[in-house]
Amino acid sequence: MATPATDLRLPAVHFLRVPISYADLTGKVYTLGVIPAGSLVLRGGVCVTTVFNAATTNVLDIGTSADDDGFATDLALGTVGVIVVDEMATSNDAYVTSDTTITATLAMSGTAATTGAGFVWIEYIPNPALYV
Repeated sequence: MATPATDLRLPAVHFLRVPISYADLTGKVYTLGVIPAGSLVLRGGVCVTTVFNAATTNVLDIGTSADDDGFATDLALGTVGVIVVDEMATSNDAYVTSDTTITATLAMSGTAATTGAGFVWIEYIPNPALYV
């Protein structure tokens, strides 16, 4: 069964959110959820609550199942805080024409991480025609 698009049927900004952890290992692809056709992606990012401490690389890409870094490329996870998506100004994925799966991909390298946690999120406005 396919995952249905997330739509509250309210004229409001919606969001998808998923926790991430160093324990999930590098290359882990997280599925935030599915946004409905006609939606506009506004913002997103990662809130790092515990630093990721792999020796060489601790980064995250955010995008879609068709373009895994369409919203963010190599967001640094080495400090606590909110790191916003860095590709929205030029993203060709901001308007979705069909139900679209949003993903985040964790990449760590070097000596294995022993810490790292946070939350990835994407904010979007559903198609207003759904509320007529």
